Amino acid sequence: MDRTVSFVSFVSFVGVRHHSPACARLVSRTIESLRPAFVLVEGPSDLNGRLDELLLGHQLPIAVFSHYRDAERTATSWAPLCDYSPEWVALREGRAAGAEVRFIDLPSWHPAFADRSNRYADAEARYAEATARLCAQFSADSVDALWDRLFEVEPEAGLAERLAAYFELVRGDADADDSDRARERYMACWVRAAVAAAEGRPVLVVTGGFHRPALQALCAEEGRGEEGAGSDWPEVPAPPAGAVGGSFLVPYSFRQLDAFAGYQSGMPSPGYYQQLWDRGAEQAADGLLRAVTDRLRRRKYPVSTADLVSARVLTRGLSLLRGHPQPSRTDVLDGMASALIADDLDQPLPWTGRGRLAPGAHPVVVEMVAASSGDRVGRLHPDTPAPPLVHEVTAQLTRLGLDRTGPVALDLMSADDLTRSQVLHRLRLLSVPGYRRVAGPAHGADPVFGERWEPETPGPQAREAALIEAGAYGPSLAEAAVALLGERSRNAASAAGAGAGPEAAAGAGADGLAALLFDAVLCGAGQLSGEILAALEAGVHDLRDLGTLGTTLATALGLWRHDRVYGVARSPLLAAVVDGAVTRAMWLVEGLHGGSGSGAGAGSGADPARLRALAAVRDALLHAAPLLSLTREDAIGLALRVSRDPAAPADLRGAAVGLVWTLGGTGDQAAAVRAAADPRTLGDWLAGLFALARDEISATTGSGTNGDAGTDGAESVIDVLDGIVSELTEAEFLTALPALRLAFGYFPPRERERIAQRLLDRRGLRGSARALLRTGADPLLIARARSLEDDVTRLLDQYGLRGSS
Repeated sequence: MDRTVSFVSFVSFVGVRHHSPACARLVSRTIESLRPAFVLVEGPSDLNGRLDELLLGHQLPIAVFSHYRDAERTATSWAPLCDYSPEWVALREGRAAGAEVRFIDLPSWHPAFADRSNRYADAEARYAEATARLCAQFSADSVDALWDRLFEVEPEAGLAERLAAYFELVRGDADADDSDRARERYMACWVRAAVAAAEGRPVLVVTGGFHRPALQALCAEEGRGEEGAGSDWPEVPAPPAGAVGGSFLVPYSFRQLDAFAGYQSGMPSPGYYQQLWDRGAEQAADGLLRAVTDRLRRRKYPVSTADLVSARVLTRGLSLLRGHPQPSRTDVLDGMASALIADDLDQPLPWTGRGRLAPGAHPVVVEMVAASSGDRVGRLHPDTPAPPLVHEVTAQLTRLGLDRTGPVALDLMSADDLTRSQVLHRLRLLSVPGYRRVAGPAHGADPVFGERWEPETPGPQAREAALIEAGAYGPSLAEAAVALLGERSRNAASAAGAGAGPEAAAGAGADGLAALLFDAVLCGAGQLSGEILAALEAGVHDLRDLGTLGTTLATALGLWRHDRVYGVARSPLLAAVVDGAVTRAMWLVEGLHGGSGSGAGAGSGADPARLRALAAVRDALLHAAPLLSLTREDAIGLALRVSRDPAAPADLRGAAVGLVWTLGGTGDQAAAVRAAADPRTLGDWLAGLFALARDEISATTGSGTNGDAGTDGAESVIDVLDGIVSELTEAEFLTALPALRLAFGYFPPRERERIAQRLLDRRGLRGSARALLRTGADPLLIARARSLEDDVTRLLDQYGLRGSS
C-alpha cells in the first residue's frame, strides 16, 4: 500500500470556524463516531500540561490569557472559549471519549503571533475576494449572513463536505504569510507524531478551516518520508533567556466575544448563537425575538402585540424568500427592524457588514444588537490557579481598608492615606476596576492635598479578569506598575521622536511624557520613578513637537518647585528632565519657520501649545536657573534672533520679545509693537507677547490719563497698540479683530478691566470699564454687521438709491 495513503487514512481533519455551533456539532459527532486515540486541537502547546486546569468546572465563556515581555517587545493575547466553540467541544468530548487530547499550535508568545491580540484571529479579510463572490452568488449581505445560510440553518447532512469545499475555496484565494506557514509546519509535526503513537488507531485534527488544506498537504508530503521519521512529539518552544511569559485562565463575556464590539474572529450576536447551540434554529429565532422585545420594553420603547405579529410575519417571509429552511439570525433582525423602525436610517444596518457598531446608530438598532449579544459573563472554578498579583492585591486592599464599599476620602499629607492613594493609582494605571478618582491634584503644581475616590460596580468577574491580566506585568502591584510605566515610557518616547509637529504629539496620545511623569509620581515616585525618569530624560531629547515638550517641562518643573506631597521636590532626576527639556525647547524654537509669519498671506493663527512651552521655559529660567545648562544670557540672545527673524511664525516672534522682556533683556518694546503692526499678523504676534509678558505689560499700564507713561516711565504697550488700532481702516480692523480678541484672552477679567479703563482715560471719557467689556452680542458679529451696513450704504450710493424710497 502507498505509504502516503496509509498515513493519511489514519487522520481526520475537521476545519472549523471559531465559535460556530454547526462546527461544534460536527466535531462532537465526529468524535462520537470515530472514537479517536488522539484529538489534536489548534491551541497553545505550552498548555498541554495544564489541560486538567482548563477542564475544571468553569462557567463559560472563559479565555486563555497569555503574556510575554522582553527588552524589545511586550505582547498579550487571548484565546476565548464558549460552550459552542469547536475547540472546547473537542477538548471536553475528546477527554470523555478516552482520547488523548493535545494542543498543537505554537505558544502565544511566539513571534508568529506578534501582530495578533487574539489567537483565533484568522480574519475573513484574508480571503475577502472569495467570500465576496460567494455573498454575491447567494445574495448575502455579509460573510456572517453567508455563513448562516450555508451552515448554521441548513440541515446537518453533508455539513462536513460543504465545510471542506468552503475552506478549500477560501484558502485557494488567499496567500498564507510566513507566520501561518510556520504554525502549519509545527502543527503538522504534531499530527505526524500522533499518527505514529496511535499505532493504527484514528487521529482527529481540529483547526481553523483556513489551515485545514495546508495541513492535509503537509501531512501527505510527510507521509512519503522514511518509516518512523519524525515520530517523536515536537518540542514546545521556550521563551528566550531574560523574557517573561505565561498563561492564565480569565473570565470572559459574551460582550467581549461579539464581533459588534470589535472581536476580530467572533461570530456576532453570541447570545443568539448560544440559543442556537442549546435549542436549535427555530427556538433560537423565537428567543432572539423575545430578547429584543424584553430589552426594548425595559427601555420604555413601545412594542405592541401588533408589532410582534408583524415582526414574526416579516421574519418568516424573509426566511422563505431567501431560501432558508429555518429562520436565521439576520432574518429575525431584519424582520424586527422593518416592523419597529419607521424612521429613515442614516447608515446601513450593522448586521449587513462586520465590525463595531457605528456611532449614531438608531436607538432601536442599538438595543437589538445588545439583546442579540447577550449578557452572559464567565466564572472560573474556585480551584483555578491565579497569578501572585491577584492574591497580593486582595491582601493589600484588606489591610488598607479598601475592600469595603463606599467613597474613599484621602488626606495626601497623611502617610497612611498617601499609601492608599498610591495603591489606588497603581490599580488605575493597570486598568483594574473598583475605584474611580473624582477629585485630586491634576498636575505637578496643583495645590490640592486631598483625593476622593468613588466605588465602581464592575462585578467580581471583571475585576478578577483585570487583575489576572495585570499579572502579566509582575507578581506584585509595585513591580507591575513599574513594568507598565516602563513600557509606556518606551512607547511615549518612541512616539515623540517618530515624526515632526503635532503628529508626533498625537502619536504619544494618552501615553504622553507629561502624563507618564505625573502617573509615575502618583504611583509612588520614591519606589517607582528612577527608571521611568531616566527614560523621560532621554525621551525629551528626541521630542520634535514643542507643545508636547512644553507640557512635559511644565509638569516636571511644577513637581520640582512645589511638591509637598509625593517627596519629589528638588529631585535630581526631575532636575535632569527640566534641563533637557529647556535645552531641547530652545533648539526647536530657533528652527521653527512658516505659519502665521511666513510669506505674504494672512496669519494661520497663534499656537497656544507652543506658547505654553515658551512660558514653561521662561519659568524654568526664572525659578530654576541653577539646574540649567542654558544661561539667561544665551536665552536672551536666542530670543532676540527669533524676534527679528521674518520667517518665524508671528506668535513665536511676539513670544520671543516677551521672553527677552521677562528675563531683563534690553529693548524697546513699544518699537517692537509698532514693527509688528501688520493687521494680518498683529493679533498672533500680540498673543505671543501677552502669553510671555502679561505681568510686565500690566505693570506698565498705569492709570494716568491722556496717554501718560506707565509705572516704569516707558511708553505703555497698550498705548502704542491703541494708536495702531485707531489708525486701521475698517477692512484692516475686521481682518485683525478675531486674533486680537484671542490675544487679549490671555489677560484675566480684572486686568482687561484695567486696560479698558486706560483706554477710556486716554480719550477723556467717563464711563464704566466693566460695562464696556460686557456687550449684548458677539463683538465679531457687531463688527461684521457694521461692515455689511457700510457695504450696503456704498452700494445704494453708487446707484443713487439711498433716500429714494
